[in-house]
Amino acid sequence: MSVAHVAFTMYPVTDMTRAVTFYGDVLGLPKSGLDGEHWVEFDVAGTTFGVGDFEQVGRPGTAQSLALEVEDLNAFRAALVKRGVEVTDPHVLANCTIALVRDPDGNQIWLHERKK
Repeated sequence: MSVAHVAFTMYPVTDMTRAVTFYGDVLGLPKSGLDGEHWVEFDVAGTTFGVGDFEQVGRPGTAQSLALEVEDLNAFRAALVKRGVEVTDPHVLANCTIALVRDPDGNQIWLHERKK
């Protein structure tokens, strides 16, 4: 018995249209796989990230485990701020720099730039 890979991660949302706009248009994640009324999947470099508005996904506003690797955190932050999205100031750590953004439901998304 073995695990091949992570099949998907998911976040709970209250408004699918608003969530799809945020994750697709604002964060730039391309849709992939299922695209339904209560569940939509996005591709994140070959891994599936889904949003859903049904009970099994969880309580909106409580998710905090999605971390997206970006090439240029400062440029990515600036583009989000220009679109009216609140992003925390960068926090420099030993191996990376991170910042936090929240989706329209309050779920946390970590923006991560690995140091070269």
